Amino acid sequence: MSNTLRVAMIGAGFMGAAHSQSWRVAPRFFDLPVKPTMQVLAGRDPAAVEQAAEKWGWAEASTDWREVIARDDIDLVDIVTPGDTHAEIAIAALEAGKHVLCEKPLANTVDEAEAMAAAANAAAERGVLSMVGLTYRRVPAVTFARDLVAAGRVGVVRQVRAAYRQDWLRDETGPMTWRLEKHRAGSGSLGDIGAHAIDLAEFITGLRLERVSGILETIVTERPMLGERVGLSGTASDRVGTVTVDDVALVTGRFASKDGFAPIGTFEATRFATGRKNALTIEVSGSRGAIAFDLERLNELEVYDATAPAGRQGFTRIIVTEPEHPYMAAWWPTGHGIGYEHPFSHQVRDLVHAITSGIDPEPSFAEGLQVQRVLRAVEASAANGSAWTTTN
Repeated sequence: MSNTLRVAMIGAGFMGAAHSQSWRVAPRFFDLPVKPTMQVLAGRDPAAVEQAAEKWGWAEASTDWREVIARDDIDLVDIVTPGDTHAEIAIAALEAGKHVLCEKPLANTVDEAEAMAAAANAAAERGVLSMVGLTYRRVPAVTFARDLVAAGRVGVVRQVRAAYRQDWLRDETGPMTWRLEKHRAGSGSLGDIGAHAIDLAEFITGLRLERVSGILETIVTERPMLGERVGLSGTASDRVGTVTVDDVALVTGRFASKDGFAPIGTFEATRFATGRKNALTIEVSGSRGAIAFDLERLNELEVYDATAPAGRQGFTRIIVTEPEHPYMAAWWPTGHGIGYEHPFSHQVRDLVHAITSGIDPEPSFAEGLQVQRVLRAVEASAANGSAWTTTN
């Protein structure tokens, strides 16, 4: 491999900004074995993608992703498009010999995710690697929580409570977006943010969900269409669009048995939790203690030691900014927190090291497929009166 990793990014929306920031910042704070170069940004609208490329620091702009992945001067393709395009782009890129980073959820359906995982396995035999962007794993406090659980600090895991609560859809006059259309988004709150809660539960505990029982609810079934979505001028029209995804998902789950015990879990994903802006929370309760995390306080982790003497027990707030904590040695002095964008740089750091070392990156497409199977089981359960449904 040369001393550079030439990157193309497909997609120029919200995630495009976050990923661009990470490609630009990671090599300036972490000692990477090769230097990522931001070669080309691809999007549908010529003017918009040109503007985004200039703003975010990409050398070129393109409106043809197929031409981009066929180029000899591209080593890695970063996919940040809506879910309905992930499978086509990722499989084509892998077959073209490009490493791939693909945003979550991996795909809109299990069939698509299975095809992507199969393509990733075939590509890996040729030294072409892939990763799914479940970025919250790389919040230092989350990685630290996983390490504590793996070290036995909570003992036998008995129960998990995870939720991802936002309120950006609470206004019923808010306009339609692609995230509210099943054919483009795959699902609503369940896949968009519930995927993160499910993944963190499995990541932190090291256990897999085997059975689920779910309820899905669409609270607002119609929303106004923006003018550009119906070919009209102005900001909005009197036309409405039908919301075809869930607004709220409530799930009960059973994890795989370990040491003769199968822990239970509860999950919530909602974009109608008034007052909650980006509240991804998880609490793991075990026989020796517990850990609790809240993304709205992402530099903190609460740890409970049930083995402490009576009268000294209670949750301890750990400020996860010490150089001994995951990733933090690269950033600021002790006590100086990091923000939402930093885990994306951690993702770049880990991906570049994996590629140069020839090690399969994590989370893999197979792990993304596992999350997709859980999402499918929840949908099947909800359609069948919340009946318990296996995730295989």
